[in-house]
Amino acid sequence: MTIIPFPGVQRPRAAEFFAGIGLARLGLESAGAEVVWANDLEAFKQEMYAGQFGVGRHEFVQGDVGDVSGEDLPDIDLAWSSFPCTDLSLAGNRAGLAGTSSSTFFQFTRVLREMGERRPPVIALENVNALANSRGGDDLAAAVRELNSLGYSVDVVAIDARRFVPQSRPRIFLIGALDAPDDADEPDSELRPDWLQTVYGDPTLRTHRAELPGLPAPLTTGFSETTEVLDDDDDRWWVEHRVAAFQASLSPIQSSRLAALIAAPETSYRTAYRRTRAGVPVWEVRADDIAGCLRTARGGSSKQAVVRVGNGKLSVRWMTPREYARLMGAGDYRLEGLRDSQILFGFGDAVCVDVVDWLGRYYLMPLIERHRTRMSDAAELRSIHG
Repeated sequence: MTIIPFPGVQRPRAAEFFAGIGLARLGLESAGAEVVWANDLEAFKQEMYAGQFGVGRHEFVQGDVGDVSGEDLPDIDLAWSSFPCTDLSLAGNRAGLAGTSSSTFFQFTRVLREMGERRPPVIALENVNALANSRGGDDLAAAVRELNSLGYSVDVVAIDARRFVPQSRPRIFLIGALDAPDDADEPDSELRPDWLQTVYGDPTLRTHRAELPGLPAPLTTGFSETTEVLDDDDDRWWVEHRVAAFQASLSPIQSSRLAALIAAPETSYRTAYRRTRAGVPVWEVRADDIAGCLRTARGGSSKQAVVRVGNGKLSVRWMTPREYARLMGAGDYRLEGLRDSQILFGFGDAVCVDVVDWLGRYYLMPLIERHRTRMSDAAELRSIHG
């Protein structure tokens, strides 16, 4: 990605809450911002973050966001928050915003409230699509209402990472603005599908629907080009009896699909998940050349396997750390000296770089520039009128 210049005197300054390994930072800085402050609970994520970005260019506060106060934050234009989805996702306990992990949303808003007049003009929050229907939609409405109480008008958009990378990773983004833009004449239905419309029809909520460019078409291929090419004798390929057990667990439909791929004259790759069906562990292979959503081991999810097929051959292995990085739009992320489990967890718990970059370029940076212009105009009027 090319970092775009910002047409102001100073690049927008951003804070990254629940920063993880810094993928939001990669996207924001590609879009023209400068991340000056970050926070995360996990020590190993701070280690990965520091390995990627170095030290000295920013402040990273490792620890519970509940221990952060508004006074701790520097002056910023944007606050990004990828607050935990554990209590919202289908793989979690579905406790909603009242759950132990996802309730940290209110710690984020507490910090903003404590910043007072210094709170940033633009905020962005990312979470799983399940937030939209958590507790019948009440959690999303509560989140918007909480942000409204801080002065923000809120837009909610849905973006699947497969618009940019060969991984199915649907997420929703709440964009809050102190200076809300005008509503689009015809809001994009791909960005705001029917299942998000309830929040806009609630007269008690302050919302907006900004004019945005259309998203790229969803990718239907590309995973095969993302894979690492490993030699046949690489010990990461599963041994013969393990591959046989993999095949034996497939349903008839899955077996037929795999047989056709094996018989094909060209080599291709697919991803596979281990599922439990009727109490029995089985493998399921994706039909398309796209990876399933990368996940952490937390919440009952499992690692993804890579299936290499074609020319009468079948090989299986676990997905590599470098493949995780590529599928999250961070292919050149520094992985040296890190444990595989550490890397897989860090990337499985992150946000796609390309999605953040797109939002930054077409939504967040223009909102910041809009706010700066309005503040400059107001200051000029005050000087004119003494």
